[in-house]
Amino acid sequence: MAQGRERDEAHNVAIGSSLSVRWVQGFPKQNVHFVNDSTICYPCGNFVIFLNIETKKKTVLQCMNGIVGIVATNVPYEVVAFSDRRLRPLIYIYNFPGLTRRTKLKGNVLLDYTLLSFSYCGTYLASYSSLPEFELALWNWELGVILCKKSQPGTDVNQMTFNPMNWHQLCLSSPSALTVWTIERSNQEHYLKAKSVKLPMEDGSFFNETDVIFPQSLPKDPIYGPVLPVSAIAGLVGEEAETFRPKDDLYTLLHPTMHCWTPTSDLYVGCEEGHLLMISGENFKATVLNKMEDEPPRVGRNLISPVTMAYQKGGVLASGIDGFVYSFLIKDTNYKVEDFLEVEGPVEHLMFSPSYRMLLIQTDKGSIYIYTFGEEPTFEKVLEACDGKFQATDFITPGNEYFMGTVLACSPSSLSAAVGTQGGFVHFLDVRDVESPQAIHKAFLSKSPVQHLLYDQRGLYLLVGTSEGYIFVINAKPSSLFQILGFIEVGKDILQISTVSLLEIDMVKVMVLSPLPGTGRSRLEILTLPKRLPQVSASFADQRGRLRDEFVPKSVYEIEHTLSSAVLSFRSNQIYGFCNQVPYICSYLLPEKDHSGICILKPYQKVQSKQYGPGMLSLSPHGLWLITIAKCGFLCIRDIQTLETFARCRSHSPQGHGIQLVRISMDGQNILVNGRDDGTLVNLRWRRVGGNLTNEILEHSQQLLISLRNTMDEENNYLSITRRDSLDSGSEAEYANMKSSSSQEELVHVDNMEEIPWIEQKSQEAIKKEVKLFSNKRTEIKRGIKALVKTVLDMMKENKAVDNIAKLEQQEFGLDLEELERLHDESEEEVAKIRKDVEMQNLAKRYLAELIKEECWNSMAVKGRALKCFHIPYVVENFPMKERTDEELKELKRVVQQKNIEAECLRLQKEIVEAQSGITLVKKHNEEEDEEEEDKTVKDSNLPNYLLGSLSTDFRVHTSLLSSQLELHSREEKINQIILLKDIIYKVKTAFNNEFDAAYKQKEIEIARIKERNVRIHEIILDLDLQESVWQPEFEDCEKPERTLVVENAEIRTLKHVTAWQKAKTELLVTHEMEQWLVSQGSNLRRQALMDMMGGVLEVKKEDILRMVIPQPAFMAKPETLWSEEERKKFKEYEKKVKELNEERDKYRKSLEAEMKKLQNAIQESTQSFDEHLKRLFEKRVKAEMVVNQEELKINNLVFSLLLDEEISSREAFLNNYLTRKQEEKSQTAEAIRKAREDLDVYKEHYDNLVAEDKVLDRSFKKEFSEIPSYQVDILYKLFKRRPRIHKQKVHSDTNSLVPFGERPGSGKLNKDAFAQLMKAMDDLDNINNMPEGLDPSVWDHFCMTRRTKVENEQEVKQKAAGLMEMAAFLRRRTDDDEKVQHEIEKVFHELILLQEDKVKFQLNLTIQILLKQGQVELENFQLLLDYSDAVLINRNIIEDLNSVIRTQGQKKVASMMESKEVHKGIFQIEWEHKKMEMEMEDLNQKAWDIQMLFFSRDHQKYLNEPNYDTLIAVQIGIMEQTIAVIDKTHKKNVENCKKLLKKLGRCSNQKDIANYTLSCNLREELVAVSERKDICNAMGSKLTCEKIAKERYENMMQYQKLTKISREQAEQISILQAEVERLRMKTFPALVQM
Repeated sequence: MAQGRERDEAHNVAIGSSLSVRWVQGFPKQNVHFVNDSTICYPCGNFVIFLNIETKKKTVLQCMNGIVGIVATNVPYEVVAFSDRRLRPLIYIYNFPGLTRRTKLKGNVLLDYTLLSFSYCGTYLASYSSLPEFELALWNWELGVILCKKSQPGTDVNQMTFNPMNWHQLCLSSPSALTVWTIERSNQEHYLKAKSVKLPMEDGSFFNETDVIFPQSLPKDPIYGPVLPVSAIAGLVGEEAETFRPKDDLYTLLHPTMHCWTPTSDLYVGCEEGHLLMISGENFKATVLNKMEDEPPRVGRNLISPVTMAYQKGGVLASGIDGFVYSFLIKDTNYKVEDFLEVEGPVEHLMFSPSYRMLLIQTDKGSIYIYTFGEEPTFEKVLEACDGKFQATDFITPGNEYFMGTVLACSPSSLSAAVGTQGGFVHFLDVRDVESPQAIHKAFLSKSPVQHLLYDQRGLYLLVGTSEGYIFVINAKPSSLFQILGFIEVGKDILQISTVSLLEIDMVKVMVLSPLPGTGRSRLEILTLPKRLPQVSASFADQRGRLRDEFVPKSVYEIEHTLSSAVLSFRSNQIYGFCNQVPYICSYLLPEKDHSGICILKPYQKVQSKQYGPGMLSLSPHGLWLITIAKCGFLCIRDIQTLETFARCRSHSPQGHGIQLVRISMDGQNILVNGRDDGTLVNLRWRRVGGNLTNEILEHSQQLLISLRNTMDEENNYLSITRRDSLDSGSEAEYANMKSSSSQEELVHVDNMEEIPWIEQKSQEAIKKEVKLFSNKRTEIKRGIKALVKTVLDMMKENKAVDNIAKLEQQEFGLDLEELERLHDESEEEVAKIRKDVEMQNLAKRYLAELIKEECWNSMAVKGRALKCFHIPYVVENFPMKERTDEELKELKRVVQQKNIEAECLRLQKEIVEAQSGITLVKKHNEEEDEEEEDKTVKDSNLPNYLLGSLSTDFRVHTSLLSSQLELHSREEKINQIILLKDIIYKVKTAFNNEFDAAYKQKEIEIARIKERNVRIHEIILDLDLQESVWQPEFEDCEKPERTLVVENAEIRTLKHVTAWQKAKTELLVTHEMEQWLVSQGSNLRRQALMDMMGGVLEVKKEDILRMVIPQPAFMAKPETLWSEEERKKFKEYEKKVKELNEERDKYRKSLEAEMKKLQNAIQESTQSFDEHLKRLFEKRVKAEMVVNQEELKINNLVFSLLLDEEISSREAFLNNYLTRKQEEKSQTAEAIRKAREDLDVYKEHYDNLVAEDKVLDRSFKKEFSEIPSYQVDILYKLFKRRPRIHKQKVHSDTNSLVPFGERPGSGKLNKDAFAQLMKAMDDLDNINNMPEGLDPSVWDHFCMTRRTKVENEQEVKQKAAGLMEMAAFLRRRTDDDEKVQHEIEKVFHELILLQEDKVKFQLNLTIQILLKQGQVELENFQLLLDYSDAVLINRNIIEDLNSVIRTQGQKKVASMMESKEVHKGIFQIEWEHKKMEMEMEDLNQKAWDIQMLFFSRDHQKYLNEPNYDTLIAVQIGIMEQTIAVIDKTHKKNVENCKKLLKKLGRCSNQKDIANYTLSCNLREELVAVSERKDICNAMGSKLTCEKIAKERYENMMQYQKLTKISREQAEQISILQAEVERLRMKTFPALVQM
């Protein structure tokens, strides 16, 4: 088996064959950009397309490394920048229109650049990358270096723009944030500094955010400790604490969609919610602009959110999703919306041309419109796009034109094309006029989508492949009205159809490739269609339209691996396939002999391909080239024999999923390549063709065209007839509308019928024929079925009347037993499915019940239950408790051991201090255990309940290990206290539960006793035949909760489902029990005999007296008169026995009643006694619950203090971390200041050197030219100081009126141009013509060189001065940043000090729990003190002792003071009067002097009354200086206007003088004419002339007086202002008055 390898491109070039791009068609998927005023560009696939708006000419620039990423343009430099999309992408800079590469920028980006933006002035380019760097970089694209970069992780930016007026500002907007970056420069160093804009909320209002790091508005809590920020409560100590916000404090902000700059460096921002924001360029604060609505809102045209914006004078142009362009007229903080333009679809991008004469409008589909401003605005469509993606394309015979569509094919035998649709239609078009094709026919084949359309090479048949696996064969000639010849069934999901139709054979070979799912194989089916098929199609196809196998033979082959594409060679003996899983191209030989069934093909030739991804194969028209395309984007042309590549071209890229389709013209000179997802159509041409490649395909195309010429002429003539018929169809339709009403109804009925596919029509026609053919047989079968149904119904009626034994089941009358069995199986399956669902639901419920039971019942060591009293409504519940875990017990043991050790250490320390001798120490050591118990007892007795804070000692719980509440300062002590308190709670609950269990057992005993007594009471009631009920107490469900976990049968209300095995088991048990009962009944004869003879008893019991009856004698049935004496005696004996029996009965009844009452009283006493005991237990339960709550309250207080301690620790850790970061930032800022100062010093030294050199040049000028005369030196010095005037290019006024940004700041390029223009002007000054007379040319040359050096030095000094100012400003900003960081550090230190104070206060000011008895202390007037922030808790006895001592000492002191008071009283009074008189004298003297020297003006009053007097004076001085500056500016402006007016009047005067001189010269020649007309002139002309002269003199005088008056007024104003300035200046001087 032959194998080969594909050769590389270098070898292909050596052969002499290569392909190049002729043109590219595509639609923009990104924003379109202006390169200059008349050219736009946009990326499309691997290309950047340049389109001239005026000439509509396109220029293509190809990216050699794959698909083009993002594109940006720089209009002043006319360059284009774009990135490629590959691993570690690059940015390319190309010149326009030369399209030569200027430079290549290589950064550290790993995946892709998302945004590029040029600065409006300068050589700066900003780039932004997405995942994973999210890096903003600033480039100098001329030098190809990164000036600075900054990363902001996780931020996706959708727009990036430079400020047109200041390249130092860059705005980046994302859907959630807006950031303005400031670029700071110091010499050659650049820095990026971000400032985020605070956006308003969705309703347009602003949320007042508090400072998270240093909050100022936190409330003070003197009881529960300090109130800390939310970040400390959350336990955050890192950088995330600086931006942490609780969920409740998060509010949805506006979402920016687009922004644009203004000439004042402000920003207009459009939001998704419909708001328009204005961002100030000074402080970056957002303002929501108010919308003014003069008219009601238009229906269906609400501007939801601006998709794109463009600034214009007075407002912005914006577009939404409704297809309208709106003009926002903005004034102050209001704006008005007006309709500007309507576009066909939603607008995606707006952009003005550099001159602002044109507005570019781009729609979402890729169409481009140009709106030109002017007196008559124009609106032109530059590029029209349907959906921006090419689906399919094909060449129109002979191949010099092409046609595009969805699924299409062009006929080789006529100028027609076929287009397939998703609905199963095939439309035939007349493409003779390529610009306007016309539909001529339509065929509805099936309801499945059309996936493949293919003409054979001679244009005989059109093969249509659908998704259902049908291939329809259609006559390709228009003269046959595209007759459908039939269809062939093949495998579903057809991958490719290939045909072979040569001139020398009379048949067409068709090969179909389809996959075999799940097998890893591919199927190939080869069909043979005869040429005469259109003439005999009726006989070749059956009634349903399927072509018969005997007339259209089919061969089926399988390949053991999957193929993505396969073609059949023209010799029909070989198949070429592109492997799907491995990168190989294989050829397969077909067997020469016919075969039946499926034949397995083995690879004959195998060549490895460098193309990866699913590939496609196709043959050239002459069958000698094999064209391969794949996902990699390369197109390879191979030799059909060797499968070696001789031409290769990369037209698309794998990022756009490669090439979808390739078509080659009949002569092989044009190749159309269609991308899959990049929307690009590329036309390739041969740059070089080696060997006989061109001759072979040209010869084949000429032969084929010659053979098809007659057929094409005939079919094209028929197409013209068909088009005329279609044009005439309109008049026929009008004629049809004029028919009668009946015909109209028929037409409506026909139109309303649903269109039926051809395959269904054939099927319906076949069914109709079959129905018509077998109608008689069908009638007979129906008649027989009716008779059979009647017979079965009669049999069923008879079955109902017979006995049950002879009655048949219902299913036995079913004739179709298989159908009955199927229905039964379906019902069983449905029942099984429902049963399974129910079982799964029950299983889930049981699992949930088990979880609940395990959590709430099984895990409880003490189950929760209750006890109820017998007679009173008291219920006592126990404490449900879980078993303590090993960790809890281990922790408790550790704490107890630690407490014991601490107690022992404390005791030993006391013994050491109090020890008198070593003997005492030994004795005390021997009695250690006794003293421990005594100490504990003493300790317990010395700790009252009010100090413990609970009543736990009432339950005999030891509290000796508990620490005092006044000593819990450390964290470990609090944790140990919590563990001990939990142990106390556990012991209290255990103690109560023990008593509860005893009471529960007592109740069980009482109920058992009551049951025993009730048995006897029940017997007595039966004996006495009383109608009383017996009171029998029982446990309720709350007392025995385990009952709720067991479901009794009586609780089930529905019928229980019993399975078959349970039913069988129940029947077996019932049978067994019945047998046992019969056996027991058969063996119990003795008991039956006893019952018959003696009533079932052997002796009479006492209880039977009440039931005993003495039988009456038999004679009592006779009348008493007939009795005999003996009978009368018997009667008396009978009465005596009856009386005795009644007496016995009464005695026995009374004894029973007494016994029953005694039993009832005993039950009553025992139950009441139990109720009293339970009542006491209830009180104890309340007390135990009180103790538990008290201990839990102490635990909660301790837990709260621990939590607050953790919060304080978190806050302290955060402040320390924040301080560390700020200190690092401080070191960075200090380093930046040091470096900036060093750079500034070096730069300033260089600048000073340049200035000094400039001065040296100026001073040494005369020395250099000392050899020439002094007057020439003076002349040269004047020329040395002279500088040429550079005339700036005046921009047209109409351009200035359109461009809103006006003249933008100069850039490096403009500075270079200005310097070059200056040097050019210097060349004019250096001309020999400007040389002074008598000067030596060599001296002049030396002078010119010196002057040029001076000019260059001056320019360099200017540049250095600008750089020096920029570096000084940079140093000033770094200093401000350093001061700001220092201020932050000071704030952190201050916050740490305050936090330390709060922490100490919190650790010392403990929260303790004290038990107080109510009602002991009463306060008068209810004067309660609620603020205990400075209170100290001490013992009351200490206060009382101190008060008594203080009271005694105070009385003594008062007595002594009363004795000495009288003595000192007189002395103090005399001294005080003496001092008073002296002070009055001094005051009077001082007042007299003050009155003499007092100067108290209004300024003094203002100085005394105004707290900020210096600020006020400074403000007034500033206002006056501004006023003076404004007046001075106005005066200068007026003076300049007057000077201009005087100059104008002087020029007019000169013109008049020249005119008078000319007239005086001509006066002599006109004397003769004047003398002849003198009379006429005296009568008419003199008067007019005098009046004119007088009028002019009057106007001149008035103008002079007016100017004089204006200058006088201005002089007066200036003098007034000078006086006012002098007064204000003197006013600020201090008044030095002698005091």
